[in-house]
Amino acid sequence: MGIRALKNLIRIIRYHGGLYRTLERLYLADTTKIGHFVGQDQFGNRYYENNYFFFARNRWVIYTRKVGVDYEATQISSEYFNWMHHITDIPPDRDPDRKRYHWMLPHTENQTGTNNIYVPYSTVNAKIQPWVPCKASKTVPPSGDSQCCQLSKPCF
Repeated sequence: MGIRALKNLIRIIRYHGGLYRTLERLYLADTTKIGHFVGQDQFGNRYYENNYFFFARNRWVIYTRKVGVDYEATQISSEYFNWMHHITDIPPDRDPDRKRYHWMLPHTENQTGTNNIYVPYSTVNAKIQPWVPCKASKTVPPSGDSQCCQLSKPCF
C-alpha cells in the first residue's frame, strides 16, 4: 500500500471517529466518503457533498439509524430530491424562494410490500376466476373427471 493511500485511510478513520465507527459506516451506508455536511431533513437523513468526487457521485445521503441497512431511494425527502439529482445547487434549507403550496402532501416512502400499499379500484370484471378446491370428504365422480371442482363445474 502506498504512502498516499495509507494517509487517506488514516484521514477517513479520523473523520468518522475511529476504526469502529468507520467500519460501522461502511456496513450501514456502503461507503466511507469524506465530505461537508449540507443539511438534515425531517426524517433524520443527513446530506453531504464533496466536489472532489466525480459529478453525480459528489452528493450522497446517510440514512437515519432507525432504517439500518433497509434503506432505499424513496426515503429521500422531496425537499432534497432536486439537490441530490443536481437539478439545483441550493439545498432546501438555504433557499428562501422555495414555495410550499397548500396542495402538497407530506413526503412518504414507497409503501410496496406493506399493508399501506395503494390498490386502485377496478371497474373491469376479473378475467380470471379463482380455483375452488374440493373438500376432503368429497371424492372424484365415477366418470373420472378430476377437474370437477374447478371454476364452473359443481363438486359431487
